[in-house]
Amino acid sequence: MKNEHSAGLSGRIQKRAAEIFAEVVALRRDIHLHPELSYEEVRTTALIADYLLGQGITPESPLLETGVVAMISGEHKSNKGKVVALRADIDALPLNEENQHGFCSLESGKMHACGHDMHTAMLLGAAKILSEMKDELEGDVLLVFQPAEEKAPGGAKPLLDAGLFKRFHPSVIIGQHCFPNVETGKVALCKGSFMAAADELYFTVTGQGGHASAPHKSADPVLAAAHIITAVQHLVSRVVPPHEPAVVSIASIHGGNAPNVIPRQVTMSGTMRTMNEDVRSLLQDKLRQTVEHVARGLGVEGEVEIRKGYPVLFNDLAVTEKAETICGEYLGTENVLASEPLMTAEDFAYYLQECPGSFWQIGTGTLQYEKGNTLHSPTFNPEERALEIGSGLLAYAAVRLLQSI
Repeated sequence: MKNEHSAGLSGRIQKRAAEIFAEVVALRRDIHLHPELSYEEVRTTALIADYLLGQGITPESPLLETGVVAMISGEHKSNKGKVVALRADIDALPLNEENQHGFCSLESGKMHACGHDMHTAMLLGAAKILSEMKDELEGDVLLVFQPAEEKAPGGAKPLLDAGLFKRFHPSVIIGQHCFPNVETGKVALCKGSFMAAADELYFTVTGQGGHASAPHKSADPVLAAAHIITAVQHLVSRVVPPHEPAVVSIASIHGGNAPNVIPRQVTMSGTMRTMNEDVRSLLQDKLRQTVEHVARGLGVEGEVEIRKGYPVLFNDLAVTEKAETICGEYLGTENVLASEPLMTAEDFAYYLQECPGSFWQIGTGTLQYEKGNTLHSPTFNPEERALEIGSGLLAYAAVRLLQSI
């Protein structure tokens, strides 16, 4: 149950979030109309900086070429240098939008299909609310508008390497992500390992090309590639402990261009997802061995390049428990759900390696399932009412966390 203080605070923030809802929607649609890919978010960066300046918030000197970092300094007498960081990602995806609404992407081959336009607008709305409450803030709020979440190496690690946390010393960091499978008005949280480590896999199988009518005079990389695809599936079922989540998927294969020619080389690519760094290392070693041994047994050469991606996203247990309480105060406990771990990946994981925090799902879906309304889909279409909820929730969470850390 809410106590009298938190009920009054949440009510005031909910009222303000409703009052600025149209403004936040306009921001989101502007960003959606003009999507920019990872490391190219120049216009979006300028929009964010201009809006913050309009709220009396001065952006800090840039740490990267794109993205914005800014601080809202609390003025409450109990301010003792406490800092809560709020993060939003700002980049779009390389695909063509297929929605029919009136603010579809104007940029061919670019679309905000993962909700980063929503995340950015929500944090801008929260910044406006918090800037009006500076005299109540029992600490400072660090706003992190991060570039390049969608493309490795991402924007989080470069920001950290550039000194983000060494400069601003956050005590807690919070982030939220749109999810269409969660109903608008609800959030879902997961304690501990929430999102997977993601590694990209690039295979090369090299044999001896020749005429398809005389395969005995060749060393067939196509046949070997097929055996490798089958063989690597045993890694999850026979190498990984049954209680540990893991995925190995081969998603593309390319080789040859004629029906009567055995090619010299086949290339493949795929992904590996794990929820445990020890299992991750084990799978990487076993994958290399499997590819090399299967290929050698079939008279060809096989190798795999493993490009390590984002680490496991681990939500701090204590912070996530606080977040559950805070979300319940703001939304009602019936609207706070428990999320199962997901095999998707997020570079927010890097922040959580350096600072306790929590990353949750904010609902953007409806009761009725809408086909095609999924993340990374050209028809992803989040419910905009979530902008009001997300703006207010971020602001409320920042205030309440500053009171409790």
